[in-house]
Amino acid sequence: MTAPQISTVTANGLSFCVETRGDPQGEPVIFIMGLGAQMTLWPEALLDAYAREGYRVIRFDNRDIGLSSHLQERLQGHPLTVMARHRLGLTVDGPYSLYDMATDVRGLMKAMGLESAHLVGVSMGGMIAQLVASTWPRQVRSLLLIMTSTNSPRLPMPKPQLIVRLAGMGPKGHDEASVVERGADFWRAIQSPGYPADEGRIRERIANEFRRSYHPAGILRQTRAILATGSLSPLTRRITLPTTIVHGTDDPLVRPQAARQLAYLLPHARLELIKGMGHDLPEPLLPRFAELGLEMAEAKASLI
Repeated sequence: MTAPQISTVTANGLSFCVETRGDPQGEPVIFIMGLGAQMTLWPEALLDAYAREGYRVIRFDNRDIGLSSHLQERLQGHPLTVMARHRLGLTVDGPYSLYDMATDVRGLMKAMGLESAHLVGVSMGGMIAQLVASTWPRQVRSLLLIMTSTNSPRLPMPKPQLIVRLAGMGPKGHDEASVVERGADFWRAIQSPGYPADEGRIRERIANEFRRSYHPAGILRQTRAILATGSLSPLTRRITLPTTIVHGTDDPLVRPQAARQLAYLLPHARLELIKGMGHDLPEPLLPRFAELGLEMAEAKASLI
C-alpha cells in the first residue's frame, strides 16, 4: 500500500488539492466531503480500509474550502430569507450550485485520466455524488451515500438550534480559540449520541484544520450552493447504479426521513439505518461503513 500523495489538479477552471493512496492501478474510489469540511475530515481508518483491499483511494478539497481554489463573489440576501425561499420551493441565486460542484468532480476525473470511479459522498458530498451519477452514469461504478438527501424542501428541517448555526449566526470571532470553541459547540450538537467522541480529540482536529485553512466565506457560499440547487429528486430517480444508503436514526441535521426518501426513489438501493448515529463519522462505525462500501464495489466488479 503506497503512502498518501498530495498534488494540485486543475479542473473546471479551478485548482484542487487532491490526495491519493493505495494501489495506483487499482479501481478508483473518490471520497466527496460535505458542507464546509476539508478533505482531512475523512477518517484515515476508512480510507485505509479501501486501500488495503487494493483500491486507488482519492480525496480532495471541494471548491471554496481547504487548499482548493477560494472564490470571491459576495452573497446577496439575508441567510434566513434565502432559507425560507428554498423551503417554499422558490428560486435562490448563488455564485454557483451543486451542479457546478458535480462538474468539478467530473473534471477531476478527466484531469486524472479516470474513465470511471466508485463514489463515496457524505452529506453535501452525497448530493454531489447523486448529480455525478445521474448526469454521467457511465463514469460511476457504484455509490455509497452517507447521511445525505435529495435536498427536497419537503423534507423535515434540521433542528432549530442548528438552523441558527447554518445561517452563520451565533458566537463570532476569527481567532483560533473562537473558531475551536464554535466548532466544538457545533459538533456537540450533531454528534452521534450512541457513539460520543472525545471532545479533546475534536478540539485538536478543529485546531489542525484551522491551521491548514480557514475560509468562512467559502462555507457560506457552499451553503448558498445547496439552497440554489433545489431538489435533486427528478435526477436522483434516474440512478440505476449499485447504491448503498447509510444514515443515522439520530441525525439532527439531515433527518432520517431523507434516507427513506432516497430508498423510495432508488428501490434497488440498500438502506442501512444505524441506531444511535448522528451527523458524523464515529470511529466505532468506520468498519461497518467500509464493509458496506466494499461489498457493493466488489459486487459491481464481479458484474463487469
